[in-house]
Amino acid sequence: MSELHTYKDVAAVILAGGMGRRVGGEDKGLIELNGKPLIAHVIDIIAPQVESLLISANRNIDQYRSFSYPVISDRQEGFCGPLAGIDAAFAATDKPYLLCVPCDTPLLPTDLLSSLYTALQASEQPMAIAPDAQRQHPVINLMKRSVHESVRSRLEQGDLKLMRWIEATGYASVDFSEQPQSLSNLNSPEDIDLLANKT
Repeated sequence: MSELHTYKDVAAVILAGGMGRRVGGEDKGLIELNGKPLIAHVIDIIAPQVESLLISANRNIDQYRSFSYPVISDRQEGFCGPLAGIDAAFAATDKPYLLCVPCDTPLLPTDLLSSLYTALQASEQPMAIAPDAQRQHPVINLMKRSVHESVRSRLEQGDLKLMRWIEATGYASVDFSEQPQSLSNLNSPEDIDLLANKT
Protein backbone atom coordinates (compact mmCIF):
# COMPACT_ATOMS: atom_id res chain seq x y z
CA MET A 1 0.00 0.00 0.00
CA SER A 2 1.41 3.37 -0.99
CA GLU A 3 1.76 6.34 1.33
CA LEU A 4 -1.46 8.32 1.61
CA HIS A 5 -1.35 11.48 -0.46
CA THR A 6 -3.99 14.17 -0.89
CA TYR A 7 -4.42 15.36 -4.47
CA LYS A 8 -5.33 19.03 -4.69
CA ASP A 9 -6.22 18.87 -8.39
CA VAL A 10 -8.81 16.10 -7.94
CA ALA A 11 -12.44 16.33 -6.85
CA ALA A 12 -14.20 13.13 -5.82
CA VAL A 13 -17.85 12.29 -6.28
CA ILE A 14 -19.60 9.49 -4.43
CA LEU A 15 -22.53 8.32 -6.54
CA ALA A 16 -25.59 7.73 -4.37
CA GLY A 17 -28.26 8.82 -6.82
CA GLY A 18 -29.65 5.47 -7.92
CA MET A 19 -33.08 3.95 -7.37
CA GLY A 20 -31.86 1.00 -5.29
CA ARG A 21 -33.74 -1.57 -7.37
CA ARG A 22 -31.62 -4.45 -6.07
CA VAL A 23 -32.32 -3.56 -2.44
CA GLY A 24 -36.08 -3.18 -2.74
CA GLY A 25 -36.01 0.51 -3.58
CA GLU A 26 -34.10 1.52 -0.46
CA ASP A 27 -31.56 4.31 -0.68
CA LYS A 28 -28.46 2.16 -0.79
CA GLY A 29 -26.04 4.75 0.52
CA LEU A 30 -28.04 5.03 3.75
CA ILE A 31 -28.30 1.29 4.44
CA GLU A 32 -26.22 0.50 7.50
CA LEU A 33 -23.21 -1.79 7.68
CA ASN A 34 -21.95 -2.41 11.21
CA GLY A 35 -24.01 0.50 12.56
CA LYS A 36 -22.87 3.05 9.97
CA PRO A 37 -24.40 4.01 6.59
CA LEU A 38 -22.59 2.55 3.60
CA ILE A 39 -21.74 6.00 2.29
CA ALA A 40 -20.04 6.89 5.58
CA HIS A 41 -17.64 3.98 5.08
CA VAL A 42 -16.84 5.28 1.59
CA ILE A 43 -16.38 8.85 2.85
CA ASP A 44 -13.92 7.63 5.50
CA ILE A 45 -11.76 6.09 2.77
CA ILE A 46 -12.05 8.70 0.01
CA ALA A 47 -12.10 12.01 1.92
CA PRO A 48 -8.46 11.79 3.07
CA GLN A 49 -7.35 11.28 -0.54
CA VAL A 50 -8.85 14.51 -1.97
CA GLU A 51 -9.40 18.14 -0.97
CA SER A 52 -12.85 18.32 -2.58
CA LEU A 53 -15.61 15.75 -2.09
CA LEU A 54 -19.15 15.78 -3.51
CA ILE A 55 -22.11 13.50 -2.86
CA SER A 56 -24.42 12.80 -5.81
CA ALA A 57 -27.94 12.09 -4.55
CA ASN A 58 -31.46 12.45 -5.92
CA ARG A 59 -33.49 11.80 -2.75
CA ASN A 60 -33.05 12.04 1.03
CA ILE A 61 -31.01 15.16 0.37
CA ASP A 62 -31.05 16.40 3.96
CA GLN A 63 -29.74 13.08 5.24
CA TYR A 64 -26.87 13.21 2.80
CA ARG A 65 -26.14 16.82 3.74
CA SER A 66 -25.67 15.66 7.33
CA PHE A 67 -22.32 14.21 6.28
CA SER A 68 -21.11 17.82 5.84
CA TYR A 69 -20.15 17.61 2.17
CA PRO A 70 -21.86 19.37 -0.76
CA VAL A 71 -24.76 17.35 -2.18
CA ILE A 72 -25.50 17.60 -5.89
CA SER A 73 -28.39 16.16 -7.89
CA ASP A 74 -28.72 15.09 -11.51
CA ARG A 75 -29.38 17.84 -14.00
CA GLN A 76 -31.65 15.46 -15.95
CA GLU A 77 -35.01 14.07 -14.91
CA GLY A 78 -35.64 10.40 -14.32
CA PHE A 79 -32.67 8.71 -12.61
CA CYS A 80 -30.37 8.56 -15.67
CA GLY A 81 -27.61 6.62 -13.95
CA PRO A 82 -23.90 7.20 -13.33
CA LEU A 83 -23.35 9.42 -16.38
CA ALA A 84 -25.85 11.93 -14.99
CA GLY A 85 -24.05 11.96 -11.64
CA ILE A 86 -20.72 12.46 -13.38
CA ASP A 87 -22.15 15.33 -15.44
CA ALA A 88 -23.48 17.04 -12.29
CA ALA A 89 -20.13 16.59 -10.54
CA PHE A 90 -18.14 18.13 -13.38
CA ALA A 91 -20.59 21.05 -13.38
CA ALA A 92 -20.10 21.53 -9.63
CA THR A 93 -16.30 21.63 -9.54
CA ASP A 94 -13.50 23.30 -11.46
CA LYS A 95 -10.89 20.67 -10.60
CA PRO A 96 -9.08 19.21 -13.62
CA TYR A 97 -9.68 15.62 -12.49
CA LEU A 98 -12.74 13.81 -11.15
CA LEU A 99 -12.57 10.62 -9.09
CA CYS A 100 -15.81 8.67 -9.23
CA VAL A 101 -16.82 5.93 -6.77
CA PRO A 102 -20.17 4.33 -5.86
CA CYS A 103 -21.72 4.57 -2.42
CA ASP A 104 -21.88 0.79 -1.93
CA THR A 105 -18.14 -0.05 -1.95
CA PRO A 106 -17.14 0.17 1.73
CA LEU A 107 -13.79 -1.63 1.30
CA LEU A 108 -12.15 0.64 -1.28
CA PRO A 109 -8.34 0.76 -1.08
CA THR A 110 -6.77 3.74 0.64
CA ASP A 111 -4.40 4.06 -2.33
CA LEU A 112 -7.18 4.00 -4.92
CA LEU A 113 -6.64 7.54 -6.13
CA SER A 114 -2.84 7.38 -6.17
CA SER A 115 -2.98 4.18 -8.23
CA LEU A 116 -5.46 5.58 -10.75
CA TYR A 117 -3.65 8.93 -10.91
CA THR A 118 -0.29 7.31 -11.60
CA ALA A 119 -1.77 5.15 -14.36
CA LEU A 120 -3.55 8.09 -15.94
CA GLN A 121 -0.43 10.25 -15.96
CA ALA A 122 1.54 7.43 -17.59
CA SER A 123 -1.00 6.99 -20.38
CA GLU A 124 -2.42 9.12 -23.17
CA GLN A 125 -5.97 8.15 -22.22
CA PRO A 126 -8.54 10.54 -20.73
CA MET A 127 -9.50 8.23 -17.88
CA ALA A 128 -8.38 5.27 -15.79
CA ILE A 129 -10.62 2.56 -14.41
CA ALA A 130 -10.15 -0.15 -11.80
CA PRO A 131 -10.74 -3.75 -12.88
CA ASP A 132 -9.96 -6.77 -10.74
CA ALA A 133 -9.38 -10.38 -11.77
CA GLN A 134 -13.12 -11.01 -12.17
CA ARG A 135 -14.54 -7.99 -13.95
CA GLN A 136 -14.40 -4.32 -14.83
CA HIS A 137 -15.62 -1.76 -12.29
CA PRO A 138 -16.51 1.16 -14.56
CA VAL A 139 -18.08 3.26 -11.79
CA ILE A 140 -14.68 3.36 -10.05
CA ASN A 141 -12.68 5.68 -12.26
CA LEU A 142 -10.55 8.81 -12.54
CA MET A 143 -11.39 11.17 -15.41
CA LYS A 144 -9.89 14.25 -16.98
CA ARG A 145 -12.21 17.24 -17.31
CA SER A 146 -11.91 16.96 -21.09
CA VAL A 147 -14.42 14.07 -21.10
CA HIS A 148 -17.28 16.20 -19.75
CA GLU A 149 -18.47 17.28 -23.17
CA SER A 150 -18.81 13.68 -24.34
CA VAL A 151 -20.70 12.80 -21.14
CA ARG A 152 -23.21 15.56 -21.88
CA SER A 153 -23.50 14.34 -25.47
CA ARG A 154 -24.32 10.80 -24.36
CA LEU A 155 -26.96 12.06 -21.97
CA GLU A 156 -28.55 14.17 -24.69
CA GLN A 157 -28.62 11.12 -26.97
CA GLY A 158 -30.14 8.97 -24.23
CA ASP A 159 -27.23 6.51 -24.43
CA LEU A 160 -26.76 5.89 -20.72
CA LYS A 161 -24.55 2.78 -20.64
CA LEU A 162 -21.44 3.79 -18.68
CA MET A 163 -19.10 1.05 -19.92
CA ARG A 164 -20.08 1.66 -23.54
CA TRP A 165 -19.13 5.33 -23.13
CA ILE A 166 -15.85 4.40 -21.42
CA GLU A 167 -14.91 1.98 -24.20
CA ALA A 168 -15.71 4.59 -26.86
CA THR A 169 -13.70 7.25 -25.01
CA GLY A 170 -10.64 5.16 -24.18
CA TYR A 171 -9.12 4.29 -20.82
CA ALA A 172 -6.12 3.02 -18.91
CA SER A 173 -6.53 0.14 -16.46
CA VAL A 174 -5.17 -0.32 -12.97
CA ASP A 175 -4.96 -3.94 -11.85
CA PHE A 176 -6.45 -4.49 -8.41
CA SER A 177 -6.61 -8.29 -8.78
CA GLU A 178 -4.50 -8.75 -5.65
CA GLN A 179 -7.23 -7.13 -3.56
CA PRO A 180 -10.43 -7.99 -5.47
CA GLN A 181 -12.77 -7.61 -2.48
CA SER A 182 -11.76 -3.97 -2.14
CA LEU A 183 -13.73 -3.09 -5.27
CA SER A 184 -16.79 -5.22 -4.53
CA ASN A 185 -20.09 -3.42 -4.40
CA LEU A 186 -22.95 -4.60 -2.21
CA ASN A 187 -25.92 -5.33 -4.46
CA SER A 188 -28.32 -6.97 -2.04
CA PRO A 189 -29.27 -7.18 1.64
CA GLU A 190 -27.61 -10.60 1.63
CA ASP A 191 -24.31 -9.07 0.47
CA ILE A 192 -24.47 -6.53 3.29
CA ASP A 193 -25.29 -9.17 5.90
CA LEU A 194 -22.47 -11.39 4.65
CA LEU A 195 -19.92 -8.60 4.90
CA ALA A 196 -21.19 -7.54 8.31
CA ASN A 197 -20.57 -11.07 9.55
CA LYS A 198 -16.98 -10.96 8.28
CA THR A 199 -16.02 -7.59 9.79
